[in-house]
Amino acid sequence: MIEKMNLLGAIVAVAFFVSAILVFIFRLLGKPQYGHWIGYFEFLLAFPLVFLLLKAPQLERPVLYYIQIGCMLAWLIVLALLDYILKIDFRNVRWMVISFVVLFFAGSGGMLGIATNAGREWSVLAIVLFLIMAILTFVQRAVTGM
Repeated sequence: MIEKMNLLGAIVAVAFFVSAILVFIFRLLGKPQYGHWIGYFEFLLAFPLVFLLLKAPQLERPVLYYIQIGCMLAWLIVLALLDYILKIDFRNVRWMVISFVVLFFAGSGGMLGIATNAGREWSVLAIVLFLIMAILTFVQRAVTGM
């Protein structure tokens, strides 16, 4: 069972990295509305993450595991509130952007940690995608201001 949970975590992490990369690419292409739709997919990732949290005690996961998944879930909640529910234009408020980006990288870094539980191949894939995502994060911010 632990191998299946590790694989699920790795798949969720890779799916998140790919979706984030696509969001940044669409912003660079001047089509942020596509990125907005990808955000709905990212919200769906909360379901397997909550499932992983619920199974964590059975698998005797360390506290770090809870923190890693918790950071991603917190980021998804903040994203939902700011962008989708309240529709607050927070990207022009420096302290809000900095806080949002810190939470984003805490969550995505946590996903990197979750993916490593599935083995070396998943670790390498997650690291490569994480690095691409990180570079695109700052490139698209510099180019688009979003």
